[in-house]
Amino acid sequence: MSDAAERAVLRTIEVMRDRMGEPLTVDDLARAAMFSKFHFTRLFQRVTGVSPGRFLSALRLQKAKHLLVSTGMNVADISVEVGYNSVGTFSSRFSRSVGMSPTTYRRRAGYAPVIPVNAGAGARAGSPSNARLSFGLRTAAPHDGALIFAGLFPGPIPEGPPVRCAVLHRPGRVRFDSVPLGTWYLLAQSVAPHATHPAADCACPDRPVSAASHGPVLVRRNSVIAADLVLRPMRALDPPVLLALLDVRTYAMAHQAEQRDRPAYLNEDVAA
Repeated sequence: MSDAAERAVLRTIEVMRDRMGEPLTVDDLARAAMFSKFHFTRLFQRVTGVSPGRFLSALRLQKAKHLLVSTGMNVADISVEVGYNSVGTFSSRFSRSVGMSPTTYRRRAGYAPVIPVNAGAGARAGSPSNARLSFGLRTAAPHDGALIFAGLFPGPIPEGPPVRCAVLHRPGRVRFDSVPLGTWYLLAQSVAPHATHPAADCACPDRPVSAASHGPVLVRRNSVIAADLVLRPMRALDPPVLLALLDVRTYAMAHQAEQRDRPAYLNEDVAA
């Protein structure tokens, strides 16, 4: 990807951030990038992996997450601040993407005790799948002990419940069995395991330490798919992670209790 293309997209993302409360159109964004609408849309998708409108929607929810844990603004005011005319529409989209309502997100300081799995995805695909997806996870920098979450999502932005997920204590390999048929994106993020500050005290509370992605992956019957992901620090060009971060402290305590109750031969990284 050329530096000129990335600079043009970065200019557009800055416009999105600065004018988030306004009803921005693709034409407005194309003018900011100094390209035609058609060329701009294709360029933005190529650089970021998502459309301009989808990126803007994710930025709005990302800012809402930040305002919920760092200010005392009510939900209605936050919805207006991030560009929604209807608090109902905002709450619905927030809940669907983040995995909990705005009020619950605030009460939990931006963390989720567990990451739910969309167990119904396989049923919608018809007969049970015997497809298998295995992947390796490594970090671009030395591993700092962070928990690593990996999930299989229907789109390129980590939002809503994944159809399969795993939590790793260190880089390694994971295998998802009985993967539902369809097209999926494999997305991973790392979360610092010894965070001593609540999300409201963090400079960027809703951004994981590092992230990685692979896809789209087309899963057919009898598929055996292998992939490798490298976790790297997120950039401004990367779409925001909308799914609420796993509460590593709650997870660690639950995992320790679970390990005490399991036979030794079952002690391995979680995969669902």
